[in-house]
Amino acid sequence: MNPDKEYVVVVNGKPQGPYSLTELKDLDIKANTFIRKPGMDDYKEAHAIPELRELLGFSYQRTAPQYFAAFDQRLLASVIDHFIIFGFYTVIILTSYIFIEGKDQRIMAFLIPFPIIFLVKLIYGSIAEATQSQATIGKKLLNIKVTRMDGSRVSFGISLVRNLSKILSVIPVFFGYLYSFLNKKNQCWHDIAANTLVIKDRLI
Repeated sequence: MNPDKEYVVVVNGKPQGPYSLTELKDLDIKANTFIRKPGMDDYKEAHAIPELRELLGFSYQRTAPQYFAAFDQRLLASVIDHFIIFGFYTVIILTSYIFIEGKDQRIMAFLIPFPIIFLVKLIYGSIAEATQSQATIGKKLLNIKVTRMDGSRVSFGISLVRNLSKILSVIPVFFGYLYSFLNKKNQCWHDIAANTLVIKDRLI
C-alpha cells in the first residue's frame, strides 16, 4: 500500500480510502467530514486536523464535548493516581527507617505524615489537569481529561477550585460523586462547582 495514502474518509456513513493528502483536494471534503489517519485514536472532523485546515482553508470550529467519562473510569483513574503517590510515600518512609529505631517509632513515622498523600494528590491533580494533557497519569491511562464546558483547557485556578471542591462531593457520604449518575454530563458536585467536565474520546 502506498504510504502516502493514509487518510480514510467517511462518506455516507462508510469509510472510504485510504487517500493521499493531494487526493483529498479532489474530494468533496466539508469541515465536518470525519477523517482518520494512522496514529489517531478515533475519527476527527476535517477542521480539527491541522494539515487539512491548511490544505482546504477550513477554520477550527470548537464544539462542545459530547462524550463524558463514566463514574467507573473516573474512580479507576483516581485509584491509579493514589496508588502511585502511595508508592512514592512508602518508599520515602521505608528509607527513613534507616534512621529510625523501634517498632512504635516506625509505626508513628508511617502514620503521622499519612495525610500528606491527600495534599500531594490535591496539588498534583490541580497542576496536571491544567497542563496541555489536561490529565493526571491515571486519567491519561484511561484516555479521559478535564475540560471547561466548551472542551477547552482549564486554567490552574479553575483546576485548583475543582480539586478543592471535592470536599463538597465527599461530605454527604460521597453523594456528590454518585450524583454523576443523575447528571447527563456525568458531572460530580465538584465539576459543577468549577464548571468543568471530564470527557473521553468518542468510540467507533
